[in-house]
Amino acid sequence: MDMEVEASSLSNTTTHSITSFKRFGIKNSIQTNFGDDYVFQIDSSPENSTLAVSLSTNAIKFYSAVTGQYIGECKGHSAPINQISFSCPSSPHVLQSCSSDGTLRAWDTRTFNQVSSLIAGSHQEVFSFSFGGSSNNLLAAGCKSEVLIWDWRNGKQVACLEESHMDDVTQVHFSPGHRNKLISASVDGLMCTFDTEGNINDDDHLESVMNVGTSIGKIGFCGEMNDKIWCLTHIETLSIWDWKDSRNEVNFQDARTLASDSWTLGHVDYFVDCHYSGADDRLWVIGGTNAGSLGYFPVDHKGIGSPEAVLEGGHVGIVRTVLPMSCLNGGRATNQSIFGWTGGEDGRLCCWLSDESTEVNRSWISNALVMKSPKTTKKNRHHPY
Repeated sequence: MDMEVEASSLSNTTTHSITSFKRFGIKNSIQTNFGDDYVFQIDSSPENSTLAVSLSTNAIKFYSAVTGQYIGECKGHSAPINQISFSCPSSPHVLQSCSSDGTLRAWDTRTFNQVSSLIAGSHQEVFSFSFGGSSNNLLAAGCKSEVLIWDWRNGKQVACLEESHMDDVTQVHFSPGHRNKLISASVDGLMCTFDTEGNINDDDHLESVMNVGTSIGKIGFCGEMNDKIWCLTHIETLSIWDWKDSRNEVNFQDARTLASDSWTLGHVDYFVDCHYSGADDRLWVIGGTNAGSLGYFPVDHKGIGSPEAVLEGGHVGIVRTVLPMSCLNGGRATNQSIFGWTGGEDGRLCCWLSDESTEVNRSWISNALVMKSPKTTKKNRHHPY
């Protein structure tokens, strides 16, 4: 159950880079009592001591990031949870979640109680959210063909952007370097840029539209000034855009083929996510196989290279989420030996640890191979057609 990094790709990297470690492995195992649950997403508290895990049972469970010990859980959503994040500006102890039940909820992770709730609408679904605004007072949510915006301090809805998209808004992100700029992405294949200053509306605040041409699954920022966007689609294509100029810089229609041809672990069946390291301005696309292997494939304007890291042996099914330690707090981890965590449809939550660590027993994995019941609820994935 090792993760290997090719020695030839370790030059000119920083201590916080993904390629800092030569070898990673799973050294111990515990029972994480997921039963038939799928793991949808993992997020870590700001101090990296607690893991929040959203599951297919519409619950959020919490574990110690060091030992894997179960801490508690939050229940309240009545439909699949589409995103969780410790990004709430009000408190580092608050976890925010959104769901297809049409709500955004905030949870106090010390008491596991719900502390607030926003309702997008009785027939709405909330697929994504982001905190931002010039005063960091806005909460934007991607819903069914709409972007809703609240002032999270008083719970008042301040905008409904309903004319820019024609289908589900799968992603919303405020720009890290320009907090008043909001980027949305949709199943309709469009990415839109909004200025959120003043009285926000479609007519006056829609600044640009980028046409990807197919249903968009995930986007994220990259580039030294966060002036680029990487974009993964539901048909597994990858593109990079300059969002300020609304310009497509590179488009890999055959991204899976390029990744598959660069390793020996079989065909890359899907992409989980992308990871950008600001420390050395590098981007990786994380590809996986249906058997549970993962690879970190470097991406630049010339193409998709051979994997610089491979995680093999931890999962036996599709991996839904990857949380690299280097993406937390600028890579300043409390335990530098931990590479990160992964979770997936096999009901496993895996922690990957450097072989260079002297505390190898602090890495863990759920040890149950789960047989899925036909009644197990899976979160619906968007389909472009």
